[in-house]
Amino acid sequence: MKIFFLENSDIIFNGDSLNSNSIGGSERTLINISTELAKFNYDVFVFNNPTNEKIISNVKWHHIKSIKNFDNPDISIAMSDSNLLNLVKCPKKFVWSHSVETIEKFIRKKQLLPFLKNKPVVLLEGNYHYKKRSLFTSLFGKYILKLAPDYDFINAKIDLEYIPNNNAIFTTRPDRNLSFLLECWHKIFSQTSNAKLYINPPYKLSQSDISRNVLLRKLSTKNELIIDLLQSKVMLVPGHKGEVFCLAAEEAKALCVPIVTMGFGSLSERVDHLKTGYIAKTKSEFINFAIDILNNNKTYLELKKNLMKIRGIRTYENVASDLIKIIDK
Repeated sequence: MKIFFLENSDIIFNGDSLNSNSIGGSERTLINISTELAKFNYDVFVFNNPTNEKIISNVKWHHIKSIKNFDNPDISIAMSDSNLLNLVKCPKKFVWSHSVETIEKFIRKKQLLPFLKNKPVVLLEGNYHYKKRSLFTSLFGKYILKLAPDYDFINAKIDLEYIPNNNAIFTTRPDRNLSFLLECWHKIFSQTSNAKLYINPPYKLSQSDISRNVLLRKLSTKNELIIDLLQSKVMLVPGHKGEVFCLAAEEAKALCVPIVTMGFGSLSERVDHLKTGYIAKTKSEFINFAIDILNNNKTYLELKKNLMKIRGIRTYENVASDLIKIIDK
C-alpha cells in the first residue's frame, strides 16, 4: 500500500531533522509516523519542502512540487491543509489537524471548498481536540490519534534516586500562558530555596524576572533539551486553549519529570492528578503545588516513581498501529 503525506509549511526539514531545534511538534510527528509506517512495510512518501530529495529510513522524501511526477497513492494524509489533497487522486483521504479550528478559522484559512471536494476524514490528537472539532468541520468522520514522545526521550537513562536542584522548566511557546506562569513564579520563588525557572526563547526578561531567577534556555539540540529536563524537578505548564496535545508535557513525562498545570486546553489529559503531577483548580493551588514539589523531596520522588511505572507505554509504534486501524476502516 502506498501512502502519501502532504506538508507545505515554510519549515525546511526531512527525516534527518529529528534532532534539530528548527522544527516543532508537528514536524517531529510527521518524521516519526512516516518512519514507523515504513517499518510496517508500507510504501511511504513525504512531499514537503526538504533540503534535498532522498530516502531516509525507507521513507521517500520529495519536494511538494514534484508530486505530479508520481502515480497516485492508496492513501493520502494532508498535514493541516485540505488544499493539499487537490494534488492527488486516491480512494482514502485524511487531514491531520494540529490545532483548534473554529468554523470561522476554517473558512478564513480557505479550507471549506477543498474539504467538501475531497471529503477527508479528520485525525485529531486527543479528547479536548475531538470535542472542539465541530460536526461541520468533521462532516466525513473524525478519529483520535494520540501522539507519543520521540524514542530518545523514552530511552534516556533515568536515575530514580537522583534529586535535581530546585529547577523548574517551561518548554513550550511563550504565548501559551507564560505570562500567567511568571505571575505565579514570583510567589513560588519567594517560598522556595534557590529556585530557578528555565523558559524558552525568544522572550525579553524584565528586571523583575531576572531578580527571581527566571532564565532563558539555550535552544540547541534535542539532546540538550533532554539534559535540561533531567535536571529539572518540575515542569510548570499552565496549558492554553490552543494546546491540542502539548508534546512538551509528554516529553517531560517520558523523562519522569512531574508536571503542575491548570489543565487548560489538553493539559488535563497529560497529567494523572496526584500520581504524575497536579492539576490545579485555582492560581493559588498552582502555586502551592509547585512549591510542594520543589520543597518536598518525598513528594518529588513519589511522583517520579509513578511516572517511571508508565514510562514508554505509548510509543510511535503504537501511534502507527492505531493509524493503520483507522486507515483500514
